[in-house]
Amino acid sequence: MPLPPPARWATLLLAGAGGWLTRMAFPDPGWWGAAYLGMALLYLALRRDSARWNALVGLVWGLACFAPMITWAHEAVGVVPWAALSLLEAAYVALFGAAWAWARRGHAVWRSSAWQLVVFVILWVGVEELRGAWPFGGFPWGRLAFSQADSPLASYMWLGGTPLLTAVVAAIGVLLARAVLAAGRLAVGRTLGALAGAVAVGLVALLVPLDTGAEAGTLRTGAVQGNVPEPGRLDAFGQRRQVLDNHVAGTRALLEQVEPGELDVVLWPENGSDIDPQVDAEAAGLIDGVAREVGAPMLVGTVEYPDEGGRFNTAVLWQPGTGVVATYSKQRPAPFAEYIPMRGFVRNFSPAVDLVTRDMVAGTEPGVVPLVSERLGRTVTLGDVICFEVAYDGIVRAAVREGGEVLVVQTNNASFGWTDESTQQLAMSRLRAIEHGRATVQISTVGVSAVIAPNGAVTQRTELFTPAQMVASLPLRTSLTPATRMGDWPARIAAALAVCVVVAGAVGASRLRRDERPDGA
Repeated sequence: MPLPPPARWATLLLAGAGGWLTRMAFPDPGWWGAAYLGMALLYLALRRDSARWNALVGLVWGLACFAPMITWAHEAVGVVPWAALSLLEAAYVALFGAAWAWARRGHAVWRSSAWQLVVFVILWVGVEELRGAWPFGGFPWGRLAFSQADSPLASYMWLGGTPLLTAVVAAIGVLLARAVLAAGRLAVGRTLGALAGAVAVGLVALLVPLDTGAEAGTLRTGAVQGNVPEPGRLDAFGQRRQVLDNHVAGTRALLEQVEPGELDVVLWPENGSDIDPQVDAEAAGLIDGVAREVGAPMLVGTVEYPDEGGRFNTAVLWQPGTGVVATYSKQRPAPFAEYIPMRGFVRNFSPAVDLVTRDMVAGTEPGVVPLVSERLGRTVTLGDVICFEVAYDGIVRAAVREGGEVLVVQTNNASFGWTDESTQQLAMSRLRAIEHGRATVQISTVGVSAVIAPNGAVTQRTELFTPAQMVASLPLRTSLTPATRMGDWPARIAAALAVCVVVAGAVGASRLRRDERPDGA
């Protein structure tokens, strides 16, 4: 006999505990195994048949997970935007809870634990994809996959990217929950079978080959974390000239580790120069002067102000003695931070919207920067993404498929203070390195910055709010991983199947009397 579902108050406790455990799987502290327990508790909490009740359960789980995860939003823009974003993200888990209630009513699903596993995972991945795409381009922060940077399961990124790794984490959670239910019925065989399935999923990851060797030479790289005058909120770059001077000084400090001309490129972070050197002669002079001193081109994060209005968040490749030879502009500006949708309406909730006086405009070209290397005798293609773009599968993938041989993640974490935002972002950069088999450099104004091997291992790392420099020889790679080759097809298939299982469940439920539905199966 199936165990009855827990009391309603108990399901809310399970949901809250599950959400909190899942949050703890992300940095910091990064207890990656907690994600499996968090998903197991969610599965156990969603055993009632009511779609409305399961939506409430999902909402509680979502709030317990996302609100503490993104406290950095509170640090940057205040309590109202943080609360609104937390509620929006939690609403997607509420949608998942309702969808699961409908999908499991299908005759085949409620009669089979195997089908419940498959449908639960498909629905979770599908809702996660929706959350990462809508509204305003979506907000994929906190996807289950991003909790697994230190886990052996991270190798699944190489096979199928974020959708596959998320699916694996969710599947292990369901298997653990099914083991608990089977143990409660004293079904020893089913208990051991579910646990064996969870272990087998983990063992498969150990068979994935993660090659870290150079395929097209190495790139001798310097990276500069210049720091800002003081930790702060959105006005952390009020002293723009000082920030530029800090990065100039940090670049000059590279000469304590290398001789002039030894580096192939120097990397600055997003907003390393918040003064456009293409129009400001003094900024241009400072950048060109230090580029000549180190004898290397520099990838500089800056801004551009087009005549037609708005502004671009741009990376420019500065050639000593020549100036800008290539650019990349951020394709996915952050809504309500870098541009303000519905400005008049949103102002009613937070005056912080007026800190953004000129909305950022989206770039239209993929993040590839051609770098002419005299030492290698050829042009090396840098794959570049800026800040939150590292969370978006398609943007990073396009940079690699367009020829990126290494990945650069330029970011500015100054507005987020001493929160976990930078380490959560670093986890994403590590997983992108595995997904695409590319050495990756995350370079921040204030940290955390890091050099990452193609297998996700961190070989160098800086601390928050301190000047630092890194020098590394990065392996250049040109082969494409299975995840890179498949593109967005896994996500599309998951989204389509999610719709199908909900519709099928609704149709199946219409053929059953309510007393025939197995609450707690």
